[in-house]
This record gives sequence, C-alpha cells and structure tokens, in this order.
Amino acid sequence: MDRMLRESIDWMEPEVLAELREWRGQTRGESYLPWKEVHTRAKAANIRINGHFNGEPGAHDAFVARRALALLRGHGDAPIHAVVLVRDSDNDEAQRRKGLEQARAEVSSLGPILIGIAHTKRECWVLAGFTPETDDEKARHQELRQELGFDPCLRAEELTAQQDGAKRDAKRVLKLLTHGVVDREHLSMMQATIQQLEERGRGTGLSTFLSEVREKLVPLWTGAPPPRPKHK
Repeated sequence: MDRMLRESIDWMEPEVLAELREWRGQTRGESYLPWKEVHTRAKAANIRINGHFNGEPGAHDAFVARRALALLRGHGDAPIHAVVLVRDSDNDEAQRRKGLEQARAEVSSLGPILIGIAHTKRECWVLAGFTPETDDEKARHQELRQELGFDPCLRAEELTAQQDGAKRDAKRVLKLLTHGVVDREHLSMMQATIQQLEERGRGTGLSTFLSEVREKLVPLWTGAPPPRPKHK
C-alpha cells in the first residue's frame, strides 16, 4: 500500500511518508487489530451485534468484520480515515469476500474500507513478487517447478492451504524459495514492479486488492483515483 501511494502520488516522497500516514490497530499503540482477538475485545467492550445484513444472513466473516468495525468506531484516541480488512481465503474465497462486503456496506463513518482476500494465503501474494536472483534460488525455483508441474510464482492460485507441509502448501513453497528469510520475502514485494504484481496476482486476489488501493486509498491525498495502467 505504501508503494502504491508513493508511485501514484508524484509529491509523496519516501522520507515524508511517515508524516502523512499511520498504520494502526484498534489503538495507536498497535500496528494492526488481529482477527483472532476481535471476539474477545468486542465482548469486553460490551459490543453484541447480531442480525441480518440488508435482509440476508451473514456470510463467512461477516459478523467478525462487523464487530471489528464497531471496535474501530469506538476507538476514541485519534480519527480513522480508512480501514483495511485483509484475510486469507483458506479455500473459501467467495464466502469470505461476501461476508466482508456485507459488513463494509453497513459502515460509512470510517472513511473508505478496503478489502483484500489473499487466495489461498498471503504467501501467494509474496510469490507473485518473487524472482529468483542467485544461482541457488534459480535452482530451487526450477526444482519446485518440476515437482509441482507449474511455476508457483506465476500460478500461485493453484497452491493450497489445506495441510501444512503438503506438496502444494503455499507456506512450504515460499519457505523453500526464500529459505524462510523474512527480509527476502519483503524484497520480493518491494522490488517487483506494480505491473508484475498485478499481472501475476490476478488469480490470488492481489490484483483486485491493488485496484482497491488505487481507487479508494490514493484519492484521500489526490481527490481522484489515478488512471488504471495499460497492460500490454
């Protein structure tokens, strides 16, 4: 998201970015609000929100997202200008997206609400940015292509989230490519062009999320979304 801001807004230089945006969770003392803590925090705050969504039953994640947004509305320590809801699909992409969209449709007081569904795992988004550089990385990449029968960096949507350590487990594949080095994962996302991430990420939800960033987040600084890039 920071890259999209810098590359979409001419005057937003890296050295001033920290002064122009702050990523936070329920409070400013945390960097994000963990999904696994939403129910406990909502119960402690006496937030009990049930019922249908515009006459429809809630899909997967609709209620937890509803509670998360209620927690953010009651934060009280600083204004919130946008919310980002990001989830792994865990092989349930359609229902999770529907549930998050149901919750988003109810709220207008928190600014734009962005939705990101990483299919099947967030590791698939990182794979979209991975390009082997060293001889060792190239060798491991080639071995995985032969083992899987496809290139996991180009077709990460064919990886799964069903069993840790399985042949097509997205976590296993990324760990093999990066030797489990977090900095190498970070470089994959930062060095790849936005066009590469969009093209490779069409089947994993990454391209859709980047469109949300471009259309909903960037206009907070520019007043209008930048034009969509033309892919050759």
